[in-house]
Amino acid sequence: MIDAKTTISLSEARKRIFEIADSVQSPNKVYTLTSDGKPKVVIMSAEEYESWLETMEVLTEFPDIQKDIMETEEAFNTGEYKNWTTLDDLKQSGSKLELSAVKSKRKYGVHSSLKTKSTKRA
Repeated sequence: MIDAKTTISLSEARKRIFEIADSVQSPNKVYTLTSDGKPKVVIMSAEEYESWLETMEVLTEFPDIQKDIMETEEAFNTGEYKNWTTLDDLKQSGSKLELSAVKSKRKYGVHSSLKTKSTKRA
């Protein structure tokens, strides 16, 4: 949605670029830059941009995620729970993913970092 307070011409933005760069560091703050009165460019913080990229990636990888979330919320609210695959299920099937979780000594979840060999101290 375009906000009149943060919609300015490219010429005006050129004059105020450092002010705009500082301003967009606030959460959900963006500037819309116009050319001939029409929106042309949006300026947002790098952090906000990264967040948008991650969101787009998730939506691309899981196109039905909104539907799945709604079904899960409805199941929870009605007491109708679904049986999700657990780490124990994965262990019984011999999944490498589960085994990496066990090796990390974490009770739940999957360890995401790689360990390197440690050297002996003298």
